[in-house]
Amino acid sequence: MTDAAGARLDTAPPTGDGAPPIPFFDLRLRERDVEAVARCLRSGWLTMGPCTRAFEEAFAGELGVRHAVALSSATAGLHLAYLAAGVGAGDEVIVPSYTFVATAAAVLYCGATPVFADIIGEDDLSLDPEDVRRLLSPRTKAVACVHFAGFPAPADTLAELCAEAGVALIEDAAHAPGATLHGRGLGTWGRVGVFSLFANKILSVGEGGLLVTDDDEVAGLARSLRSHAMSSGTWERHSGVADGYDVLATGFNYRIDEPRSALAHSRLDQLESDIRSRRRLTRAYRERLRGHTGLSVPYADEAVAQASCNMMAVLLRDGARRDELRGALRERYGIQTSVHFPPVHRFSAYRERFPDVRLPRTEAVSARELTLPLFAHMSDAQLDRVIDALWTELPG
Repeated sequence: MTDAAGARLDTAPPTGDGAPPIPFFDLRLRERDVEAVARCLRSGWLTMGPCTRAFEEAFAGELGVRHAVALSSATAGLHLAYLAAGVGAGDEVIVPSYTFVATAAAVLYCGATPVFADIIGEDDLSLDPEDVRRLLSPRTKAVACVHFAGFPAPADTLAELCAEAGVALIEDAAHAPGATLHGRGLGTWGRVGVFSLFANKILSVGEGGLLVTDDDEVAGLARSLRSHAMSSGTWERHSGVADGYDVLATGFNYRIDEPRSALAHSRLDQLESDIRSRRRLTRAYRERLRGHTGLSVPYADEAVAQASCNMMAVLLRDGARRDELRGALRERYGIQTSVHFPPVHRFSAYRERFPDVRLPRTEAVSARELTLPLFAHMSDAQLDRVIDALWTELPG
Protein backbone atom coordinates (compact mmCIF):
# COMPACT_ATOMS: atom_id res chain seq x y z
CA MET A 1 0.00 0.00 0.00
CA THR A 2 1.23 3.51 -0.68
CA ASP A 3 0.49 6.83 0.92
CA ALA A 4 -0.14 10.07 -0.96
CA ALA A 5 3.60 10.56 -1.50
CA GLY A 6 4.06 7.07 -2.88
CA ALA A 7 5.82 5.65 0.20
CA ARG A 8 5.11 2.00 0.83
CA LEU A 9 3.06 1.26 3.93
CA ASP A 10 3.74 -2.38 4.80
CA THR A 11 1.81 -3.49 7.87
CA ALA A 12 3.04 -7.08 7.67
CA PRO A 13 6.70 -7.87 8.41
CA PRO A 14 9.01 -9.41 5.81
CA THR A 15 9.32 -13.18 5.90
CA GLY A 16 12.25 -15.00 7.42
CA ASP A 17 13.91 -15.29 4.01
CA GLY A 18 13.58 -11.53 3.50
CA ALA A 19 10.72 -11.69 0.97
CA PRO A 20 8.83 -8.38 0.94
CA PRO A 21 5.40 -8.29 2.57
CA ILE A 22 2.28 -8.75 0.47
CA PRO A 23 -0.14 -5.92 1.30
CA PHE A 24 -3.88 -6.41 1.34
CA PHE A 25 -4.17 -3.67 -1.29
CA ASP A 26 -1.60 -1.78 -3.32
CA LEU A 27 -1.85 1.18 -5.68
CA ARG A 28 0.50 2.21 -8.47
CA LEU A 29 0.06 5.55 -10.16
CA ARG A 30 1.37 6.16 -13.66
CA GLU A 31 3.45 9.21 -14.44
CA ARG A 32 0.53 10.55 -16.46
CA ASP A 33 -1.69 10.32 -13.36
CA VAL A 34 0.81 12.27 -11.30
CA GLU A 35 1.14 14.83 -14.10
CA ALA A 36 -2.65 15.24 -14.28
CA VAL A 37 -2.68 16.21 -10.61
CA ALA A 38 0.37 18.45 -11.02
CA ARG A 39 -1.26 20.20 -13.96
CA CYS A 40 -4.34 20.83 -11.83
CA LEU A 41 -2.20 22.19 -8.99
CA ARG A 42 -0.30 24.45 -11.34
CA SER A 43 -3.59 25.87 -12.61
CA GLY A 44 -4.22 27.38 -9.20
CA TRP A 45 -7.87 26.23 -9.19
CA LEU A 46 -8.35 23.60 -6.47
CA THR A 47 -12.06 23.54 -5.68
CA MET A 48 -14.84 22.21 -7.95
CA GLY A 49 -14.27 23.42 -11.48
CA PRO A 50 -13.34 22.16 -14.95
CA CYS A 51 -11.51 19.00 -13.76
CA THR A 52 -14.54 17.89 -11.77
CA ARG A 53 -16.90 18.60 -14.66
CA ALA A 54 -14.70 16.70 -17.11
CA PHE A 55 -14.47 13.70 -14.78
CA GLU A 56 -18.23 13.66 -14.20
CA GLU A 57 -18.92 13.73 -17.94
CA ALA A 58 -16.38 10.99 -18.63
CA PHE A 59 -17.71 8.69 -15.88
CA ALA A 60 -21.32 9.21 -16.95
CA GLY A 61 -20.35 8.43 -20.54
CA GLU A 62 -18.55 5.23 -19.56
CA LEU A 63 -21.50 4.03 -17.47
CA GLY A 64 -24.15 5.20 -19.92
CA VAL A 65 -26.10 7.42 -17.52
CA ARG A 66 -27.31 11.00 -17.90
CA HIS A 67 -25.65 12.31 -14.76
CA ALA A 68 -22.64 11.63 -12.54
CA VAL A 69 -22.18 13.94 -9.56
CA ALA A 70 -18.73 13.86 -7.92
CA LEU A 71 -18.71 14.15 -4.14
CA SER A 72 -16.44 14.13 -1.11
CA SER A 73 -17.28 10.47 -0.36
CA ALA A 74 -19.63 7.61 -1.18
CA THR A 75 -21.17 8.17 2.24
CA ALA A 76 -22.17 11.65 1.09
CA GLY A 77 -23.60 10.05 -2.04
CA LEU A 78 -25.74 7.66 0.01
CA HIS A 79 -27.01 10.51 2.16
CA LEU A 80 -28.02 12.55 -0.89
CA ALA A 81 -29.51 9.46 -2.57
CA TYR A 82 -31.76 8.82 0.43
CA LEU A 83 -32.77 12.47 0.59
CA ALA A 84 -33.59 12.39 -3.12
CA ALA A 85 -35.84 9.40 -2.44
CA GLY A 86 -37.75 11.52 0.06
CA VAL A 87 -36.40 9.72 3.12
CA GLY A 88 -37.03 11.67 6.32
CA ALA A 89 -38.10 11.43 9.93
CA GLY A 90 -40.43 8.48 10.56
CA ASP A 91 -39.46 6.67 7.37
CA GLU A 92 -37.66 3.34 6.97
CA VAL A 93 -34.97 2.17 4.56
CA ILE A 94 -34.29 -1.54 4.20
CA VAL A 95 -30.54 -2.17 4.18
CA PRO A 96 -28.20 -5.13 4.55
CA SER A 97 -26.24 -5.42 7.77
CA TYR A 98 -23.49 -7.18 5.81
CA THR A 99 -21.94 -3.95 4.53
CA PHE A 100 -19.81 -1.04 5.62
CA VAL A 101 -21.55 1.01 8.28
CA ALA A 102 -22.10 3.99 5.92
CA THR A 103 -24.98 2.22 4.15
CA ALA A 104 -26.99 2.35 7.37
CA ALA A 105 -25.50 5.49 8.92
CA ALA A 106 -26.65 7.65 5.99
CA VAL A 107 -30.24 6.57 6.75
CA LEU A 108 -29.83 7.91 10.28
CA TYR A 109 -28.50 11.20 8.86
CA CYS A 110 -31.95 11.64 7.32
CA GLY A 111 -33.70 11.07 10.65
CA ALA A 112 -35.05 7.76 9.38
CA THR A 113 -34.67 4.16 10.57
CA PRO A 114 -32.54 1.49 8.89
CA VAL A 115 -34.30 -1.87 8.81
CA PHE A 116 -31.75 -4.66 8.55
CA ALA A 117 -32.34 -7.55 6.14
CA ASP A 118 -30.41 -10.80 5.81
CA ILE A 119 -28.21 -11.98 2.96
CA ILE A 120 -29.08 -14.78 0.56
CA GLY A 121 -26.49 -17.18 1.98
CA GLU A 122 -22.85 -18.22 1.97
CA ASP A 123 -22.79 -18.69 -1.80
CA ASP A 124 -24.21 -15.22 -2.46
CA LEU A 125 -23.55 -12.45 0.05
CA SER A 126 -26.16 -10.12 -1.46
CA LEU A 127 -29.29 -8.70 0.10
CA ASP A 128 -32.05 -11.34 0.04
CA PRO A 129 -35.06 -10.11 -1.99
CA GLU A 130 -37.41 -12.40 -0.06
CA ASP A 131 -36.32 -10.96 3.26
CA VAL A 132 -36.79 -7.48 1.77
CA ARG A 133 -40.32 -8.42 0.74
CA ARG A 134 -41.04 -9.60 4.29
CA LEU A 135 -39.76 -6.35 5.80
CA LEU A 136 -41.62 -3.91 3.53
CA SER A 137 -44.03 -1.70 5.44
CA PRO A 138 -46.08 1.46 4.84
CA ARG A 139 -43.10 3.37 6.28
CA THR A 140 -40.60 2.00 3.75
CA LYS A 141 -39.28 4.72 1.46
CA ALA A 142 -36.28 2.96 -0.09
CA VAL A 143 -34.27 -0.25 -0.33
CA ALA A 144 -30.47 -0.15 -0.48
CA CYS A 145 -28.66 -3.09 -2.06
CA VAL A 146 -24.90 -3.56 -1.85
CA HIS A 147 -22.82 -5.16 -4.61
CA PHE A 148 -20.42 -6.89 -2.23
CA ALA A 149 -16.83 -7.16 -3.53
CA GLY A 150 -18.09 -5.95 -6.90
CA PHE A 151 -20.27 -9.05 -7.51
CA PRO A 152 -23.76 -8.17 -8.76
CA ALA A 153 -26.57 -8.36 -6.26
CA PRO A 154 -29.99 -9.32 -7.73
CA ALA A 155 -30.68 -5.70 -8.63
CA ASP A 156 -33.10 -6.74 -11.37
CA THR A 157 -35.31 -8.63 -8.90
CA LEU A 158 -35.01 -5.88 -6.32
CA ALA A 159 -35.89 -3.22 -8.91
CA GLU A 160 -39.09 -5.08 -9.78
CA LEU A 161 -39.92 -5.53 -6.10
CA CYS A 162 -39.35 -1.84 -5.38
CA ALA A 163 -41.44 -0.79 -8.38
CA GLU A 164 -44.33 -2.94 -7.17
CA ALA A 165 -44.06 -1.44 -3.68
CA GLY A 166 -43.63 2.12 -4.93
CA VAL A 167 -40.29 2.65 -3.18
CA ALA A 168 -36.87 3.68 -4.49
CA LEU A 169 -34.01 1.27 -5.09
CA ILE A 170 -30.63 2.73 -4.13
CA GLU A 171 -27.53 0.84 -5.28
CA ASP A 172 -24.50 0.97 -3.03
CA ALA A 173 -22.03 0.19 -5.82
CA ALA A 174 -18.97 1.34 -3.85
CA HIS A 175 -17.10 -1.83 -4.91
CA ALA A 176 -18.51 -2.10 -8.39
CA PRO A 177 -17.39 0.37 -11.09
CA GLY A 178 -17.17 -1.53 -14.35
CA ALA A 179 -19.29 -4.45 -13.10
CA THR A 180 -22.49 -5.53 -14.86
CA LEU A 181 -25.67 -7.54 -14.47
CA HIS A 182 -27.14 -8.97 -17.70
CA GLY A 183 -24.84 -6.60 -19.60
CA ARG A 184 -26.13 -3.52 -17.79
CA GLY A 185 -23.82 -1.52 -15.53
CA LEU A 186 -24.24 -1.83 -11.81
CA GLY A 187 -25.41 1.46 -10.40
CA THR A 188 -27.96 1.91 -13.21
CA TRP A 189 -30.69 -0.48 -12.01
CA GLY A 190 -32.00 1.73 -9.23
CA ARG A 191 -33.14 5.32 -9.08
CA VAL A 192 -29.65 6.21 -7.84
CA GLY A 193 -26.29 4.46 -7.79
CA VAL A 194 -23.36 5.40 -5.57
CA PHE A 195 -19.67 4.64 -6.17
CA SER A 196 -16.60 5.10 -3.98
CA LEU A 197 -13.20 6.57 -4.79
CA PHE A 198 -11.76 5.62 -1.39
CA ALA A 199 -8.12 4.55 -0.99
CA ASN A 200 -8.72 0.78 -1.31
CA LYS A 201 -11.25 0.90 -4.13
CA ILE A 202 -10.64 0.07 -7.79
CA LEU A 203 -10.83 3.69 -8.95
CA SER A 204 -8.94 5.05 -5.97
CA VAL A 205 -8.03 8.69 -5.36
CA GLY A 206 -7.88 8.53 -1.53
CA GLU A 207 -11.25 10.09 -0.71
CA GLY A 208 -14.27 10.75 -2.89
CA GLY A 209 -17.45 9.33 -4.35
CA LEU A 210 -19.98 9.59 -7.15
CA LEU A 211 -23.75 9.67 -7.35
CA VAL A 212 -25.16 8.52 -10.70
CA THR A 213 -28.70 8.76 -12.02
CA ASP A 214 -30.84 9.23 -15.12
CA ASP A 215 -33.24 11.41 -13.14
CA ASP A 216 -32.68 15.11 -13.86
CA GLU A 217 -34.34 16.18 -10.60
CA VAL A 218 -32.21 13.85 -8.50
CA ALA A 219 -29.05 15.10 -10.18
CA GLY A 220 -30.09 18.72 -9.71
CA LEU A 221 -30.80 18.15 -6.04
CA ALA A 222 -27.44 16.40 -5.51
CA ARG A 223 -25.51 19.14 -7.32
CA SER A 224 -27.21 21.78 -5.22
CA LEU A 225 -27.00 20.11 -1.81
CA ARG A 226 -23.34 19.08 -2.20
CA SER A 227 -22.36 22.78 -2.03
CA HIS A 228 -24.58 24.32 0.65
CA ALA A 229 -27.53 24.58 -1.79
CA MET A 230 -26.01 27.71 -3.29
CA SER A 231 -27.58 28.90 -6.52
CA SER A 232 -24.15 29.20 -8.15
CA GLY A 233 -20.71 27.77 -7.49
CA THR A 234 -17.32 29.41 -7.24
CA TRP A 235 -16.36 28.36 -10.76
CA GLU A 236 -19.54 29.90 -12.23
CA ARG A 237 -18.84 33.17 -10.47
CA HIS A 238 -15.18 33.07 -11.49
CA SER A 239 -16.21 32.43 -15.10
CA GLY A 240 -18.69 35.30 -15.11
CA VAL A 241 -21.77 33.09 -15.42
CA ALA A 242 -23.10 34.47 -12.13
CA ASP A 243 -22.37 37.58 -10.09
CA GLY A 244 -23.55 36.29 -6.71
CA TYR A 245 -25.50 33.51 -5.12
CA ASP A 246 -28.56 32.68 -3.09
CA VAL A 247 -28.94 29.76 -0.65
CA LEU A 248 -31.98 27.75 -1.62
CA ALA A 249 -32.11 25.09 1.12
CA THR A 250 -30.11 23.60 3.96
CA GLY A 251 -27.23 21.97 2.14
CA PHE A 252 -23.92 20.33 2.95
CA ASN A 253 -20.23 20.63 2.25
CA TYR A 254 -19.96 17.46 0.14
CA ARG A 255 -17.72 18.90 -2.57
CA ILE A 256 -14.87 16.96 -4.12
CA ASP A 257 -11.70 18.92 -4.88
CA GLU A 258 -10.11 19.43 -8.28
CA PRO A 259 -6.89 17.41 -7.75
CA ARG A 260 -8.89 14.31 -6.85
CA SER A 261 -11.15 14.80 -9.85
CA ALA A 262 -8.09 15.17 -12.06
CA LEU A 263 -6.59 11.97 -10.67
CA ALA A 264 -9.84 10.01 -11.03
CA HIS A 265 -10.30 11.22 -14.61
CA SER A 266 -6.74 10.23 -15.49
CA ARG A 267 -7.15 6.79 -13.94
CA LEU A 268 -10.53 6.12 -15.57
CA ASP A 269 -8.99 4.85 -18.81
CA GLN A 270 -7.17 2.15 -16.82
CA LEU A 271 -10.31 0.86 -15.13
CA GLU A 272 -11.12 -1.80 -17.72
CA SER A 273 -7.60 -3.27 -17.79
CA ASP A 274 -7.41 -3.24 -13.98
CA ILE A 275 -10.66 -5.18 -13.76
CA ARG A 276 -9.41 -7.71 -16.33
CA SER A 277 -6.35 -8.29 -14.15
CA ARG A 278 -8.49 -8.64 -11.04
CA ARG A 279 -10.74 -11.16 -12.77
CA ARG A 280 -7.74 -13.22 -13.86
CA LEU A 281 -6.37 -13.26 -10.33
CA THR A 282 -9.78 -14.04 -8.86
CA ARG A 283 -10.19 -17.01 -11.21
CA ALA A 284 -6.71 -18.23 -10.23
CA TYR A 285 -7.58 -17.98 -6.54
CA ARG A 286 -10.84 -19.84 -7.10
CA GLU A 287 -9.24 -22.61 -9.15
CA ARG A 288 -6.42 -23.22 -6.70
CA LEU A 289 -8.67 -23.16 -3.66
CA ARG A 290 -11.23 -25.48 -5.22
CA GLY A 291 -11.69 -28.57 -3.13
CA HIS A 292 -10.12 -27.04 -0.01
CA THR A 293 -12.15 -28.51 2.85
CA GLY A 294 -11.07 -25.79 5.27
CA LEU A 295 -12.75 -22.97 3.36
CA SER A 296 -15.22 -22.09 0.63
CA VAL A 297 -15.37 -19.25 -1.91
CA PRO A 298 -18.64 -17.31 -2.32
CA TYR A 299 -20.38 -16.77 -5.64
CA ALA A 300 -20.37 -18.94 -8.75
CA ASP A 301 -17.42 -19.16 -11.13
CA GLU A 302 -19.45 -17.65 -13.95
CA ALA A 303 -20.22 -14.55 -11.86
CA VAL A 304 -16.58 -13.45 -12.10
CA ALA A 305 -17.09 -12.32 -15.71
CA GLN A 306 -19.63 -9.70 -14.54
CA ALA A 307 -17.84 -8.63 -11.36
CA SER A 308 -15.31 -5.88 -10.78
CA CYS A 309 -13.55 -8.17 -8.25
CA ASN A 310 -12.83 -5.43 -5.75
CA MET A 311 -11.97 -7.97 -3.02
CA MET A 312 -11.15 -11.66 -2.65
CA ALA A 313 -13.34 -13.08 0.10
CA VAL A 314 -13.23 -16.65 1.41
CA LEU A 315 -15.25 -18.29 4.19
CA LEU A 316 -13.42 -20.46 6.71
CA ARG A 317 -15.07 -23.67 7.78
CA ASP A 318 -14.05 -22.90 11.38
CA GLY A 319 -14.44 -19.20 12.08
CA ALA A 320 -12.87 -19.62 15.51
CA ARG A 321 -9.51 -20.07 13.75
CA ARG A 322 -9.66 -16.77 11.87
CA ASP A 323 -7.60 -14.63 14.24
CA GLU A 324 -4.99 -17.34 14.62
CA LEU A 325 -4.77 -17.79 10.85
CA ARG A 326 -4.50 -14.06 10.20
CA GLY A 327 -1.69 -13.82 12.73
CA ALA A 328 0.19 -16.72 11.15
CA LEU A 329 -0.17 -15.29 7.65
CA ARG A 330 1.11 -11.92 8.85
CA GLU A 331 3.97 -13.06 11.07
CA ARG A 332 5.26 -16.11 9.19
CA TYR A 333 4.57 -15.16 5.60
CA GLY A 334 4.31 -11.36 5.55
CA ILE A 335 0.75 -11.52 4.17
CA GLN A 336 -1.75 -8.86 5.19
CA THR A 337 -5.45 -9.83 5.30
CA SER A 338 -8.67 -8.15 6.37
CA VAL A 339 -12.27 -8.93 7.36
CA HIS A 340 -15.33 -7.72 5.40
CA PHE A 341 -17.59 -7.02 7.17
CA PRO A 342 -18.50 -7.06 10.84
CA PRO A 343 -22.33 -6.85 10.78
CA VAL A 344 -23.56 -3.30 11.29
CA HIS A 345 -26.27 -4.39 13.75
CA ARG A 346 -23.58 -5.87 16.01
CA PHE A 347 -21.67 -2.58 16.46
CA SER A 348 -22.17 -0.97 19.87
CA ALA A 349 -24.03 2.09 18.59
CA TYR A 350 -26.44 -0.09 16.63
CA ARG A 351 -26.98 -2.75 19.31
CA GLU A 352 -28.21 0.05 21.55
CA ARG A 353 -30.68 1.25 18.94
CA PHE A 354 -31.70 -2.14 17.54
CA PRO A 355 -31.19 -4.73 20.29
CA ASP A 356 -33.62 -7.29 18.86
CA VAL A 357 -32.17 -7.65 15.33
CA ARG A 358 -31.22 -11.24 14.50
CA LEU A 359 -29.82 -12.11 11.07
CA PRO A 360 -28.64 -15.73 11.20
CA ARG A 361 -27.09 -15.94 7.73
CA THR A 362 -25.31 -12.59 8.02
CA GLU A 363 -23.98 -13.46 11.46
CA ALA A 364 -22.80 -16.92 10.42
CA VAL A 365 -20.98 -15.69 7.31
CA SER A 366 -19.38 -12.62 8.89
CA ALA A 367 -17.89 -14.78 11.65
CA ARG A 368 -16.07 -16.89 9.04
CA GLU A 369 -15.09 -14.37 6.34
CA LEU A 370 -11.44 -13.65 5.51
CA THR A 371 -10.34 -11.21 2.80
CA LEU A 372 -7.15 -12.10 0.92
CA PRO A 373 -4.77 -9.73 -0.91
CA LEU A 374 -5.96 -8.61 -4.33
CA PHE A 375 -4.78 -5.72 -6.51
CA ALA A 376 -4.46 -5.27 -10.25
CA HIS A 377 -0.67 -5.59 -10.46
CA MET A 378 -0.44 -8.50 -8.00
CA SER A 379 2.12 -10.94 -9.42
CA ASP A 380 1.71 -14.66 -9.92
CA ALA A 381 4.55 -15.16 -7.44
CA GLN A 382 2.66 -13.17 -4.81
CA LEU A 383 -0.49 -15.16 -5.46
CA ASP A 384 1.54 -18.39 -5.15
CA ARG A 385 2.78 -17.27 -1.74
CA VAL A 386 -0.72 -16.57 -0.49
CA ILE A 387 -2.12 -19.86 -1.79
CA ASP A 388 0.80 -21.94 -0.47
CA ALA A 389 0.56 -20.25 2.93
CA LEU A 390 -3.16 -20.98 3.14
CA TRP A 391 -2.69 -24.65 2.29
CA THR A 392 0.11 -24.91 4.84
CA GLU A 393 -1.62 -23.13 7.72
CA LEU A 394 -5.11 -24.40 6.93
CA PRO A 395 -4.76 -27.93 5.56
CA GLY A 396 -7.75 -29.08 3.59
